[in-house]
Amino acid sequence: MLLSAKESLLLVIDIQDRLLPVMHEGERVVRQTGILLQAAARLQIPVLLTEQYPKGLGATVPEIRAAAGDSAALEKLHFSAWSEPSVREHIARVDCPQVVIAGIEAHVCVLQTALELAGAGHKVMVVTDAISSRHPDSAAVAKDRMMAAGIGLATTEMCLFEWLGSAAHPEFKTLSRLIK
Repeated sequence: MLLSAKESLLLVIDIQDRLLPVMHEGERVVRQTGILLQAAARLQIPVLLTEQYPKGLGATVPEIRAAAGDSAALEKLHFSAWSEPSVREHIARVDCPQVVIAGIEAHVCVLQTALELAGAGHKVMVVTDAISSRHPDSAAVAKDRMMAAGIGLATTEMCLFEWLGSAAHPEFKTLSRLIK
């Protein structure tokens, strides 16, 4: 499946104050997710942030919250964002068949969300350079499980160029500078 800006929702899962510092290469996740958020803003792709138990794990980190602008940030207690009624309702309202996922932790909340979204009929793409876990092995196994389940895997650069579709797109020069 190729991504389409007109059909995509960017779902950013749990990049929070108390979780991020213990992630393997957490700075990479913030950088790549920030690029995805900038592209989403330029291409008018809807964005949804989730926060796992923010009373205990803190809010979304400031860099991601700022890049997300006025996008909704929904609290959740389930590991799978799809299991939260408010998230399901939001995704239904936005009505985008493709859900592009970035966030943490790859082997828990990202994996469970991706599997449940796919099971509900959504076309799911997980951005591999914008996810992480505390241990690299956990993220690797999560990617293997997602791939085996038919969930798409992509990089940030792949997402940007698929969303653009052509070098003739008016945002091509601006967005291509984000990945240099």
